[in-house]
Amino acid sequence: MVASRRAPDPGEVRDALAAVTAWLDGQAGKPARAELATAVRLTLRALQHRAPGSSVEVRVPPFAAVQCIAGPQHTRGNPPNVVEADPRTWLELACGRMRWAEAVDGGRISVSGTRADLSDWLPVD
Repeated sequence: MVASRRAPDPGEVRDALAAVTAWLDGQAGKPARAELATAVRLTLRALQHRAPGSSVEVRVPPFAAVQCIAGPQHTRGNPPNVVEADPRTWLELACGRMRWAEAVDGGRISVSGTRADLSDWLPVD
């Protein structure tokens, strides 16, 4: 699923993140799929609006993927600049609970391409 191009409401993003905070803190089990999907999709949309463009594709399967960051536009086949993360890692990055370098160095995210560095745009909240 590709996230909407409309800017997310900051209050909606905060509410979605609040619904998954106990899980991120290790104080609760995994949230309901709908809550997790909403938090991922809204934070990806927030990133897309902080860093408009289409030179990097950010994927958080199975919930969403967005294109962001200004630069050469990709139009066919696999994009040359891709970031892929699991939902928990993405939300930790989006909230500032994990630094970009920590995620890359720890192998928590898959990064390919010379433009696939989100450190200037994270956290998104």
